[in-house]
Amino acid sequence: MRKFFKQIHIWLSIPFGIVIAVTCFTGAMLIFEPEITAQVQSDYQRVERVGVAPLPIDELLRRVEPTLNEGQRITGVTIFDDKELCYKVGLSEPKHAATYVDQYSGEVKGQPERLEFFRTMFRLHRWLMDERPEDNNAIFWGKVIVGVSTLMFVIIILSGIVIWVPKSIKALKNRTQIALRKGWHRFWYDLHVAGGIYATLLLLAMALTGLTWSFEWYRNDFYRLFGVKMEAKVNDHNKGERGDKRAKDGNAYISWERAYNNTRNIVGDVEKMTVARGSVSVPCEGWGNQRATDMYLFDEKTGAITATERYAVSERSRKVRGWIYSVHVGNWGGMLTRILWFLAAMIGATLPLTGYYLWIKRKFIRKRATP
Repeated sequence: MRKFFKQIHIWLSIPFGIVIAVTCFTGAMLIFEPEITAQVQSDYQRVERVGVAPLPIDELLRRVEPTLNEGQRITGVTIFDDKELCYKVGLSEPKHAATYVDQYSGEVKGQPERLEFFRTMFRLHRWLMDERPEDNNAIFWGKVIVGVSTLMFVIIILSGIVIWVPKSIKALKNRTQIALRKGWHRFWYDLHVAGGIYATLLLLAMALTGLTWSFEWYRNDFYRLFGVKMEAKVNDHNKGERGDKRAKDGNAYISWERAYNNTRNIVGDVEKMTVARGSVSVPCEGWGNQRATDMYLFDEKTGAITATERYAVSERSRKVRGWIYSVHVGNWGGMLTRILWFLAAMIGATLPLTGYYLWIKRKFIRKRATP
């Protein structure tokens, strides 16, 4: 049985190892993107000088509107508790686009683009730099290859656990230590065996959650395990019309200011709040789903809070979606878990490389050395 799993481990690793290494490495690079981006783009995200009081939200957004590109519309504004951070104005397109405005001077800082390094890392991580086909019925080969490789990675990890199980206490000690003074061959062997077992649970968590973005059938079954039934997405054709109508009506933003103040009176000081059409979202602090938010619905004419939707009693589908993302990127436990996820992903990137080395060494070099 052990020999059978060893064969599976080797012969799946050989064809899929390179893609697995790329996926793990690029995933590790993306973990600290927010912090690195904030440092590089600090001119966009930080105010010139902290003033006595910020300008009203409606005035700031009216200054932002003339700077938008054709087809863009304002979807919301995020206000930070840190007075040195600019207001972040969410935009309808492209995805995750935003512009920053100095809330004290009213200066529109502009729309920073995603750093090219992280854009490349993301495209490699998800699609191996492939382009999404215009025809929805066409095969998205990059996405498929990453998905299949990740699925094989799960099998490789599980077979590796079977192979790793030691037969004695002495063997257990050898398989949990990385020797640094016994030559390069022993180091690469220990890094593969011991490093792999240390990172096993985290790599499995990343792979199993990551597959939900690769295959619809897997996503449906995965969510079904948690009692969630996935529904097909429905395009909201009126969304753009509503946005255009609101953008032309300057008074519409006045209620956003009132809603923000009313929500702040309820929740007090929080790290950030996002005001959008008809709702204010307040992140739930602490460990867990980092996309968890309490929603405060408000009257768009008066800004009065009309209802509260607590995350704790929200639909299970909303919770599961957020948890899957938080587990995949490792931010559910704050900086500690993000560091652990980074280290595990880096180990995951080395496993195929050390595996190739050990396989070539055993299969070819030793055979040549044998008379």
